[in-house]
Amino acid sequence: MAQIDPTKLHVESKVLPIWEQEPPSFQDLMAEQIRHAPWLVLSTVVHAAILLLAYVLVPAESQQAEEIKVEMQLQDQKQIEEPPPPPPPEPEKEITKDEPILQDSEVTETTDNTNDASFDPTATSDAVGKESAFDSNQWNAAVGLGGGAGGKYGGRGGGRGGLGGGGKATAAAIESGLEWLKNHQDEDGKWDCDQFMKHDETGEPCDGPGNGVHDVGITGLALLAFLGDGSTMRSGPYKDTVKAGVKWLREQQNEDNGLFGTNASNDFLYGHAIATYAMCEAYGLSKYNLLKENAQKGINYLEYHRNPYAVWRYQPRDNDNDLSVSGWCIMAYESAKYFELQVNDAAIKIAETWMDQVTDANGRAGYTKAGEPSSRHAGEHMTRFPPEKGEAMTAVSLFCRFFMGQDPKEKPTMKQAADIMKMKPPVWDTKSGSIDYYYWYYATYAMYQMGGSYWKDWSSKLNDAVVKPQRADGNFKGSWDPVDVWGEDGGRVYSTASCVLTLEAYYRYTKLVR
Repeated sequence: MAQIDPTKLHVESKVLPIWEQEPPSFQDLMAEQIRHAPWLVLSTVVHAAILLLAYVLVPAESQQAEEIKVEMQLQDQKQIEEPPPPPPPEPEKEITKDEPILQDSEVTETTDNTNDASFDPTATSDAVGKESAFDSNQWNAAVGLGGGAGGKYGGRGGGRGGLGGGGKATAAAIESGLEWLKNHQDEDGKWDCDQFMKHDETGEPCDGPGNGVHDVGITGLALLAFLGDGSTMRSGPYKDTVKAGVKWLREQQNEDNGLFGTNASNDFLYGHAIATYAMCEAYGLSKYNLLKENAQKGINYLEYHRNPYAVWRYQPRDNDNDLSVSGWCIMAYESAKYFELQVNDAAIKIAETWMDQVTDANGRAGYTKAGEPSSRHAGEHMTRFPPEKGEAMTAVSLFCRFFMGQDPKEKPTMKQAADIMKMKPPVWDTKSGSIDYYYWYYATYAMYQMGGSYWKDWSSKLNDAVVKPQRADGNFKGSWDPVDVWGEDGGRVYSTASCVLTLEAYYRYTKLVR
């Protein structure tokens, strides 16, 4: 087979060698791309579809988060110190259709509208703030449970003859006592301490006048008796009586300093403290926002009057203190705190410490110092009513300790106090000088809070000591004779209001310690 020599082969071609070819022109390249254009368009459409699908499938929340993140980063980079807001304008005092109106002739009642923009159950008006006796950093807004049927006041309203206990005789005594008080209230709303018998138009008029300087305190005490039974300015069988009494007390308050009444008598603070206590309850239980300023101003005056780093007595800030006056002040503070008025909590803590200082090692509380018996007028008064017959100061201290949040399980002196009082139960004996409505009132509430055998033994004595001695004849019906320690000062109105309050202990306050 013949072999071919490749070196002798010759192939002719019209295509120039690669190195001899000229580079393509721009027009040639564009023409080449145009020939492939359909595929480029198709690729672009496919990529656009994929991007659109991905955008649709990404959750909106993620996109928003990204946007918020970017926005926050931009804001962080441009933080500007804003000037403080200008002080709010002084609110105008206007009476709306939804707010109760206290007129000169009567107290009208309307439905409260808590949706009204002007309604603020915790706010204090500028006028009240200006009367404040302490700096703004001393105020502590109380966190209460509100009024009505809850918390400390849960037993009121229908408790007289039912769940509250006490039996039919106690319920009847309370009803009769309230009727007597209602029938001896003046048209202007007050209880006249020394002239109440003017309402006895027929038959033998009641005796037992008190001292006329105590009208403010006695009116406050009578109001507490009606409020304690469940009547308020809005509801209850005695709502008109409550309205009239509250209206009169408001008219007695000094607009400048908040004092109820005047300082004409040496012991005027008793009247103011009791009136403030009653006004706080009337405000909270009735849910009448119009009374808030009156109640707050009353508390403000008490704080102004209180001794620095101590408690209260007759004259303002004179470094003289006693447990009797302070007991009413503490209860006014606790009521105000419960109904979310502004209260200086430090004052309550100081009162706790002061009570420890006047309580001896056996649990007996003193009047102004440890071991000191209850106060008496000079002379024959102490002989007629020996202080050792009762334990009024020990009872005041024990009752207040419960309301200040103390517990006998943690505070041994409370059980000691109850043991002392247990040895001196209420006994109706007009000859021995042992009748003390003031002691019985505080002790009954304190023993109710103690519960157990303390309350069982004490309450078993109330029928003979309080219920049976109630008068049931003529104009006296429903009242109690002013034959106790302070009967000559407070008279028949004081005696009746105190005894009614004592019998209301079955339901006036719920158990504070379980």
